Amino acid sequence: MTTTHGRSGDARCGRTLAWRRWLATLGCAAACALAPASHAGAATLERLRAFVKDTQTARTTFTQTVVDRNGRAVQRASGEFLIARPGKFRWAVDKPYRQLVVGDGERVWIYDEDLNQVVVRKVGEALGGTPAALLAGRDDVERAFTWKEAAAEGGFDWLVATPRAQEATFTEIRLGFAGRELAALDLVDAFGQRTEIRFGAMVPNAKFPPETFRFVPPKGADVIGDR
Repeated sequence: MTTTHGRSGDARCGRTLAWRRWLATLGCAAACALAPASHAGAATLERLRAFVKDTQTARTTFTQTVVDRNGRAVQRASGEFLIARPGKFRWAVDKPYRQLVVGDGERVWIYDEDLNQVVVRKVGEALGGTPAALLAGRDDVERAFTWKEAAAEGGFDWLVATPRAQEATFTEIRLGFAGRELAALDLVDAFGQRTEIRFGAMVPNAKFPPETFRFVPPKGADVIGDR
């Protein structure tokens, strides 16, 4: 394991850790539609169950906007999202600068290309207690949330998940469906900050080469965490 030191190292680590929380949690949370829910309004729940049944892998693009509690957009990003059940995903940000989050089923790798820095955590440590835990395929995860159907808005039918744990990172997670397709994901954190993710056309059951969900740190990269 290689680590950075000094003021520049602290700044680099701080930036990477901020992106790690943002990207890893959001990227994984987007996959919550791939895990079954047990409590929700019937119409939307049926769409969720159909999506789970019919979608083992998926590829889509995304745009992501973070809005503060005053309604101001403070961060924007776009890129591509791939997932393979159970527990594998690839969340690649192309703009405003390149960053990559890869879940290989055992570990989550967060790579900041500009800093040439990698943060790696075991799946349980990185995703436990967050919506991302739904990726792990645990049967009891759905019981960590209460589910309800919300009114249609913005062209989407919404399914709302509220974490039962008081220490949860997010206070509300909203899944938006356009017909049978997952098209939107909104997350509200404990500070009132909202993250709005909109997906492009989703390609279900796409074929991926084995290396898609593997990550090897580039030569010379700083690696922080548990390898």
